[in-house]
Amino acid sequence: MPLEQLPPPPTRQQSNSVLGVPARSSAMSAGHRRTINMSLPGNEQHTNPEHAHLLANKWLGANKLAELVRLQGLVYKKGKFSAIEEEQLRAAIEKYQSEKGLTEVQILETIFSKTDKSKDTAFWSELTSAVPLRPIIAVYHHVRRSYHPMKQQGPWKSYEDDALKQAVADLGQQWEKVSYRVGRMASDCRDRYRNHIVNSDIRITGHWSAEEEEKLTRIVTDMTIKQGKDIDNDVFWGKVSELMGGTRGRQQCRIKWTDALSKTVKNEGRKPRWSPQDAFILVHKVDSLNVRDDTEIDWKLIPDQDWNLWSAHTLQRRWLTLKKGVKGYEDMTHQEIMDILRIKKADLPPPPTSVTRKKKERKVTSAAAVTDSPETRMGSDTAAVIGSSTGPGTTAGVGVGVQPDDSTDSES
Repeated sequence: MPLEQLPPPPTRQQSNSVLGVPARSSAMSAGHRRTINMSLPGNEQHTNPEHAHLLANKWLGANKLAELVRLQGLVYKKGKFSAIEEEQLRAAIEKYQSEKGLTEVQILETIFSKTDKSKDTAFWSELTSAVPLRPIIAVYHHVRRSYHPMKQQGPWKSYEDDALKQAVADLGQQWEKVSYRVGRMASDCRDRYRNHIVNSDIRITGHWSAEEEEKLTRIVTDMTIKQGKDIDNDVFWGKVSELMGGTRGRQQCRIKWTDALSKTVKNEGRKPRWSPQDAFILVHKVDSLNVRDDTEIDWKLIPDQDWNLWSAHTLQRRWLTLKKGVKGYEDMTHQEIMDILRIKKADLPPPPTSVTRKKKERKVTSAAAVTDSPETRMGSDTAAVIGSSTGPGTTAGVGVGVQPDDSTDSES
């Protein structure tokens, strides 16, 4: 598609605040509208200036980043970009376009440079400086995906699936080349192929049999627990699907495990039920993170050794349910929603009465323990790091080329 035909970048109403970002702005994220208070300080205020400069100016791959984490204690952010970061990047693009006097076509030409030699490094460095915990290469791929003309084309058609199969047969899994052939984003082609096309002729859908659940449990526990790894986060779902004989896809296996089987395994074979106590703990844990918006939360870091039955995916869904229970939440900031939930969940509910004497009672983190947690006592630096998916060793999800899809926990 010629650049002249590319859709213009998203625009917002200009304001008098810094970089054109309103102090209180609305954005779409996680499928619903949200209101963000952009005036609050974020974890970027605690960033090492030398590390921030390095991340914004050096095109570092995953191996080099891992080395810097090990040797210099580099801290950087991985995973999905938060609603806050989306606003910061949008403002940085508008600021650059305004200062350089560029037209919409010209700014798109800057974003979608055809070769590495024509890539405007100064432009990408300036954008990355707006989100100082992100490596420049991650910003580069994220912005190019966000502004891509093939983004959000709707459900795949049968003729597109046929074209995808043929393209992979001809070109292999070279997703950028496949993208041009099929007319879809490279990441969409990759995810469609491995989640829906591979083994589609033998794929089973619908209810899982007891034998399938037992097999999946055995595969995941062999891959994690028996090797001293994390039962939820150190799973390679492509390999799991392969060991299942290809009859269940990687996405099917991941969802079945995280939403159903994981909590049963952790609870010694008994199926736990979400309780008012769990809701109380979740609210106070989220409150202790002091994040500006819940899209900044790394849900994998919420559980602790005494409260760990629920997967990150389950906790995120439960949080959304709690948030939606606040009337008018769409027009509230995270802090305003938190103020209401903190009052609603001010008292620890009594333990469930259905627990029998033979069943081992789970430990429950008290409100005092949550609000007086180690990360809270250590200060806002640590709380900001915990709440924003950062920390030494944070290297997964940052690399060259097509980014991991949202359904991937550990697999690249």
